[in-house]
Amino acid sequence: MPLDLKQLVTERLGENYDLHERYVNQTLVQVQRTIGFDKIYARAEGAYLYDREGNAYLDFLSGYSVYNIGRNHPVVKKAIQDVLDMDLPNMVQMDCALLSGLLAEALVKKLDNHLNAVFFCNSGTEANEGAIKFARAATGREGMISLANAFHGLSMGSLSMMGCESFREGFGPYLPGCDRVAMGDLQTLEALLSTQKYAALVIETVQGKGVHYPEGDFFQQAQALCRKYGTLLISDEVQTGLGRTGTWFGYQQWGLEPDIITLAKSLSGGYVPCGAIVMRRSIYQGTFSDLKRCVVHSSTFGRNNLAMACGLATLQVIEDEKLVENSAKMGALLMEKLNALKARHSVIKEVRGKGLIIAIEFQEPKEFAPKMGWKLLHKMETELFTQMVVTSLLSRHRVLSQIAGHAVDIVKILPPLIITEKEVDLFVNAFDSVLSLCSKFPGPIWELGGNFMKSSLKKVGSRS
Repeated sequence: MPLDLKQLVTERLGENYDLHERYVNQTLVQVQRTIGFDKIYARAEGAYLYDREGNAYLDFLSGYSVYNIGRNHPVVKKAIQDVLDMDLPNMVQMDCALLSGLLAEALVKKLDNHLNAVFFCNSGTEANEGAIKFARAATGREGMISLANAFHGLSMGSLSMMGCESFREGFGPYLPGCDRVAMGDLQTLEALLSTQKYAALVIETVQGKGVHYPEGDFFQQAQALCRKYGTLLISDEVQTGLGRTGTWFGYQQWGLEPDIITLAKSLSGGYVPCGAIVMRRSIYQGTFSDLKRCVVHSSTFGRNNLAMACGLATLQVIEDEKLVENSAKMGALLMEKLNALKARHSVIKEVRGKGLIIAIEFQEPKEFAPKMGWKLLHKMETELFTQMVVTSLLSRHRVLSQIAGHAVDIVKILPPLIITEKEVDLFVNAFDSVLSLCSKFPGPIWELGGNFMKSSLKKVGSRS
């Protein structure tokens, strides 16, 4: 009997969290139920998710920047249908397929001339794992340097460069020769590079965890030091690439010339996983150095036709709809309107971002009553106040956002690059409303914070 997927989904929609609790990640289900994120989404389009009742939710998370072009874009959908209709040969492996060549060509055309060789894979962490191998082979060196607070993925090589300790706990030992420096610390960076033990310095030009970036010329000076000591510069563009920062790639914000960049997330169009490593041809050939080594690094599904079609369609959409320009324009508007809220809400410490990767960082409010609530929550867990805000945005205004990292007072937004002034105003008004309620202590918002605190106490009790 053939699978009737539409009927299956229709009949079983609503069992989502029960199924995951039984067969997948029970702890994640518990967290989502605790913070009120256990919604049942039935449909998605553009910048919105829709529940079974047809209520629209503004998606300012974008699947962690997967949906730069919005959800279920018809151009990407048609590209997938076209590939399926053509019955093309796929993953023959001992061939050179057309679509992967076409996507490589299209990517190189969006980049600077020195980045002209492409390796396809499936995800951001796989791209960064591959970049480690390419850098080691090209330089003959073992070490890697990353920045404090960095996030480069969760497989072992990527985790070795991780700057967020909460993700590393329990998984060591890590790759030898991996060190981290604080953003801006050129003295320590040069001391490490001068040993000539390091294959590459790996950076996120805008760090995903917390949305941090240097204000001065740290990146330019770091690149100069890499050139001085023969170390490669790798720009992790998994989240910042393809228009997210208001330029095609994040490194262009600082006028850098990286030797390798890594891509994934939005290259997929949100349909089929697609990742890429783009580098100088000389670095590429350092790995595939002779005929016997022509497949010494490979990825079974990396060049599959569906992923390549998605990548081609996504690049075309970004170009045709001028989404890079829209990211810069809407990002500037969001920053302006969010900064204007600082006069009304002393709890806002800073608004920062590039394009449409934006963070709103909180501080202890000046007013007596909300200050007491702030202190109470922070005695338990740092992020409880921010979680209270994020949950209230979803429950009261149907706006999806996130906390920017572990133990931080930062809300992070990653809107799709297709948003208009309508979505900007929806978010800013919702944010203003939630913070206004936060100024009333005690009150319904703070009751939510109290529930989170009770949940935290239960977790502490269960571990003791």
